Amino acid sequence: MKFNKIVCVDKTKLRDWALEELQKYSEEKIENYIDYPESEEEVLQRIGDAEVVFVSWHTPIDESIIKKCPSLKYIGMCCSLYDDESANVAVQFARANGIVVKGIRDYGDPGVVEFIISEMVRLFHGLGEHQWKDMPVELTDKKFGIIGLGTTGQLLAKCLLPFGMDLYYYSRTRKPEWEEKGVKYLGMDELLQTVDILSLHLPKNALTLNKKDFRSFGNGKILVNTSLGLPFEEEPFDNWISDTSNFAILDGDGKKELKKEILKKQNIITADKSAGWSSETHERLSQKVIENFKSFILDQKKA
Repeated sequence: MKFNKIVCVDKTKLRDWALEELQKYSEEKIENYIDYPESEEEVLQRIGDAEVVFVSWHTPIDESIIKKCPSLKYIGMCCSLYDDESANVAVQFARANGIVVKGIRDYGDPGVVEFIISEMVRLFHGLGEHQWKDMPVELTDKKFGIIGLGTTGQLLAKCLLPFGMDLYYYSRTRKPEWEEKGVKYLGMDELLQTVDILSLHLPKNALTLNKKDFRSFGNGKILVNTSLGLPFEEEPFDNWISDTSNFAILDGDGKKELKKEILKKQNIITADKSAGWSSETHERLSQKVIENFKSFILDQKKA
């Protein structure tokens, strides 16, 4: 089964072997763009009459674009698809118009967890520019809170339990299997008042912490954000981080939407890179994207 044309509309980060695999299903040579389009017009120009499009989280494929691309049959998201609201693709609209949309999950989690633990150890022991307390401290018995106990949150909990940390979580749904392992569930306000360190693992556009929440969290604390976008309001965060007893740990994704003036503050620890992007991440991403596409082809053959 072949399609008229397959387009990777932006920097999807698919491996060469994955592109070679996709080429088997395209009549024309695959168009593989390695940058990001700057306008809707440029997106439309790149897609053209393609029946199959692959896209990263960076480029919106909204209703307006889908309406103008009547040839589209499949949109492969080379990024996480948690729910329709947080997606950069108009998933429901596309499906209502007969276009199959598939996203992936759980491909960059190990790198994110390694980043969080490594930066915490450095901060706890003063191995870098900063030290959390007057004396170096260990992870043991520190109260650690996780908001969003999905795949990344669960992997983080699994890695932290052997250190003897006191783990708590808040999630939209309870996780009894993790509670049995010693990760205690608390309501949001109680969690904020209890923990010393708070790590956010939420879908894009899932605003969580506001002025009241930061007041409950208090000072002398550590906030970790590796989520896409800001799962907190910027102004209350700015006020909170202005207290020099507080620290924030942000990777390239977690800091992306914060104003540059805020990021200049000395007690914000940042990385320029996304913590989830490693060689292994790229491989997992490519495998999952190809598996999704082949599943779509099998469904087409059965239809």
